[in-house]
Amino acid sequence: MPATSPASRLLNVFAAPGEVFDEIKAAPPSAANWLLPAILLILAGWISTALIFSQPAIRQQMIELADKSIDLQVEKGRISSADAEKARPLAEKATVIAAVVSAVVGTPAVAFALPFWSGLILWLGGKVLHGNFSYLKAVEVAGLANMILVLDAVVRTLLILVTGNLFASPSLALAVKDFDPQNTVHSLCALVNVMLFWALLVRSFGLARLSNASVGKAALWVFGIWAAYSSTLLGLGAAWRAIFMH
Repeated sequence: MPATSPASRLLNVFAAPGEVFDEIKAAPPSAANWLLPAILLILAGWISTALIFSQPAIRQQMIELADKSIDLQVEKGRISSADAEKARPLAEKATVIAAVVSAVVGTPAVAFALPFWSGLILWLGGKVLHGNFSYLKAVEVAGLANMILVLDAVVRTLLILVTGNLFASPSLALAVKDFDPQNTVHSLCALVNVMLFWALLVRSFGLARLSNASVGKAALWVFGIWAAYSSTLLGLGAAWRAIFMH
């Protein structure tokens, strides 16, 4: 199989991931396969943040979230109404600033950590499926699969700008009126995300190619780990709210 350019691999992973991963399996190690998608994910995240938080409606939503949190503290008797009014302006500013800083600083951290974390999941899956490939090969496959997440960032940004809803995404969350991130059912709807499922499926193709296993078996591992991880996070979030917010 003739070697393709890094740019070709980045694009072909959308249309022919099996062929891309066959090439990766046979080729010498190349950091470009995970590094380039990470850089693109960072750029997409930063541009998305700039566009989204330049919208007054989005900033107002962030302010309303801060106000809602303070109102809840007053309702539970944890702070007085007078103290709440004093804290409100600072909380509103801090919420917007924290969201922007988190996106600017957090995006690179996630972009560089994700291929190694996802690669670990694929490598462990390879052990379960009796595959014979190195951890760094799994990192390359996971990195290329993250190109789907770059597209997801673009789609999510467009949806937010069009709808004016900070929580818009290509998921069932679009059907939820007045989305509340503290609501477990709403969070579950946000997980039913077309782009996320696509990314998981592409990772499954990569694991299948590396392990010489069926896509079905690989998908059972990839989707199963994702379901267990997501369920754990939702459960911990619900427990936290039940203990500390009620």
